[in-house]
Amino acid sequence: MNSLSEGIQNAVDYIEDNLTQQLSISDIASKAFVSPFYFQKIFSVLCGFTVGEYIRCRRLALAGQELSAGSSRVLDIALKYGYESQDSFSRAFTKFHGITPSSAKEKGAKLKDFAPIQIILTLKGGTVMDYKIVEKASFTIMGKVKRFNTETSYTEIPQFWNEHYASGGGDIIRGMFGACVDSDGKNFDYFIADLYAPFIDIPKDCTTFTFQAGTWAVFPYNGKCPEALQEVNTKIWSEWVPNCREYELAGNYNIEFYISPQNGEIWIPVRKK
Repeated sequence: MNSLSEGIQNAVDYIEDNLTQQLSISDIASKAFVSPFYFQKIFSVLCGFTVGEYIRCRRLALAGQELSAGSSRVLDIALKYGYESQDSFSRAFTKFHGITPSSAKEKGAKLKDFAPIQIILTLKGGTVMDYKIVEKASFTIMGKVKRFNTETSYTEIPQFWNEHYASGGGDIIRGMFGACVDSDGKNFDYFIADLYAPFIDIPKDCTTFTFQAGTWAVFPYNGKCPEALQEVNTKIWSEWVPNCREYELAGNYNIEFYISPQNGEIWIPVRKK
């Protein structure tokens, strides 16, 4: 079995064994031997939902099974699966199952299931993926930065770009780069940025970040954004990273480099295994 799939499955097994306990992304990612930043990115691409969504769905599915047995109090189940109040549990339960927790206790109540996932990575033939390994000197970017939660960033980052250009920010920061830099494993800083040179004054509300010299895997994409970019991004985390034998992930950041509206590159820091 591929070592990455083994690691992610170990993390999933750890989640399953501790669904009634407090779970941290750092502890979960450590079972896969990757950083929380990379674990959440890989998990979301492979599974189609975030780590937090998986945990919530599994807890609510199990809560439904226990309530359908008819012997448990709603409050007890709510507390067991990490909800601070019966009201917050009832709202989440009703949204997931389509019925209230009290209704779930009735005979014949229809509930939804959400089975544990099994991570199986397979190498598919016939797929060509262009990339190059590049040594880059240290460089600094300058731009607008905003902190995002991994659970909601997929929809919020496009809004960040729209707000930047709508406010006239594109006249100051053109947006050569979109850079993700890990903050604390669960949150990350996202930069809309250009290259910075020491002789350039830093505009108001802008900041800089320096990437140290190192090795990068560079993946080009061509076509209408964001569809082409997303397709390449999915292949990186579901195909290239799991099956690359010579390089492993390094540095808790990655960069989207926009050459034009239709062409660009995704940069991933790597190191020799």
